[in-house]
Amino acid sequence: MEGYKMKTIPTFGYEIIRDHLLPSILGKHEEDVLYWAGKEIARKFPLFSMDELPSFFAEAGWGQLIPEKETKDELHYILAATEEGSLNIEQRCFRIEAGFLAEQKQKQLGYLTECYEEKFEKKNYVKFTLKWDLKEKI
Repeated sequence: MEGYKMKTIPTFGYEIIRDHLLPSILGKHEEDVLYWAGKEIARKFPLFSMDELPSFFAEAGWGQLIPEKETKDELHYILAATEEGSLNIEQRCFRIEAGFLAEQKQKQLGYLTECYEEKFEKKNYVKFTLKWDLKEKI
């Protein structure tokens, strides 16, 4: 990210906020609030193309984002842990990432886009499915 100096942040500090503080503060609204927070982050950090997503995810410390497949109205990604860190998949909500992905695709495509995530705890990855409606131009 231009203008931002890469710093190493202790994983423990990040996990305290992400996995303990936010769920405690947001309670039953955690998923909705984090999804909209992800959309807001995407507005503040717009990407020129979806090809930039893996490097953004790596720089943000969100994990390794791997494009899986695309159809005329869907796009699939896999989020895996990096060598340095864990996804903490058992207790983490991945709605920030989902909102971020949805907003980036929506801005680039110009159609209403939503993103859904599915956790695969045994295999330690999250699958994101972006869906857009070609009848709903933004």
